[in-house]
Amino acid sequence: MPESFLNAQQQMRKTPRRWLVTGVAGFIGSHLLHFLLENQQTVIGVDNLATGYRHNLERVKQIVGEDEWGRFTFLEGDIVRPETCETAFATQVDHVLHQAALGSVPRSLANPLNSNAANITGFVNVLWSAKQNHVSSFVYAASSSTYGDETSLPKVEDRIGKPLSPYALTKYVNELYADVFDRCYGMKATGLRYFNVFGPRQDPAGAYAAVIPRWIQAMLSGDTIVIHGDGETSRDFCFIRNVIQANILAALAPPESSGQVYNIAVGQRTTLNELHRLLEEFIRDEGVSVAHDVTYADFRPGDVRHSLADISKAQQQLGYCPSHTLPEGLRETVQWFIKSGPLVKSRQ
Repeated sequence: MPESFLNAQQQMRKTPRRWLVTGVAGFIGSHLLHFLLENQQTVIGVDNLATGYRHNLERVKQIVGEDEWGRFTFLEGDIVRPETCETAFATQVDHVLHQAALGSVPRSLANPLNSNAANITGFVNVLWSAKQNHVSSFVYAASSSTYGDETSLPKVEDRIGKPLSPYALTKYVNELYADVFDRCYGMKATGLRYFNVFGPRQDPAGAYAAVIPRWIQAMLSGDTIVIHGDGETSRDFCFIRNVIQANILAALAPPESSGQVYNIAVGQRTTLNELHRLLEEFIRDEGVSVAHDVTYADFRPGDVRHSLADISKAQQQLGYCPSHTLPEGLRETVQWFIKSGPLVKSRQ
């Protein structure tokens, strides 16, 4: 664990603060909630439960215990509605971790209006409420999809192309709004461009499930795995604990490091064919047999061919240092899915 992150944890425990986490019942949001409660913070969580689930919150409660859970307040509501944001900020909020969004490129192609409402209108509502309530920091989930048709590798923060999907466009608009709020109101919002985040509790079901949980579930169930393209498409996969570290470091960063955009990844790329091989290997290492078919389908519209992050800016300015490589994160994720079994299919 990098020293900068350990220092941040010590700072948090010494001076507990009040945090607002949007999308708190989702994959990333629930992991942030877990971390904050374990470090004696008070948390207000907002979620409309469109892509988040109550069982994620229940699992956090089981892990942290009743005493820690008592510092959490859940608000079921939609950030597209300004009154939801007003309620969330009814009491003093020190830090905002904005994770709420409708993710997935295919989802945005199927329904751009919903993506626009959640990802742009919702974002501005939260940002405006945060500005009015004078929060100490505002960190939001940006996306590597913002790089669009820029083909050079690795991806560097100040060099982007044209968006390839409505989802990518909405995340780019978030960055533009954050920049305008800094220029017009002096409010700094820090964007974290996530690269293919994965880990325990990630939803394996549905048409828009991410590749790693979907493939793990398929391997454990003996279902067919579909690889879009020739399998040589590559991604910079980033384990959830790296993302938690980045959020906390960004939230507690000095003013000169705030109000910018940072790549959050590992800085290594892996092809889908290699990912498939690693998952098979790690599942077998757990004593579970793997028997499934693999088919190759057409490339998906809106997908980029290769993605690899330059993380030097986050390293230098935030003190970010990935604690987990892809293989390390995959092992933990595979172990969690095997241990959880059918619980991963719960939708309560």
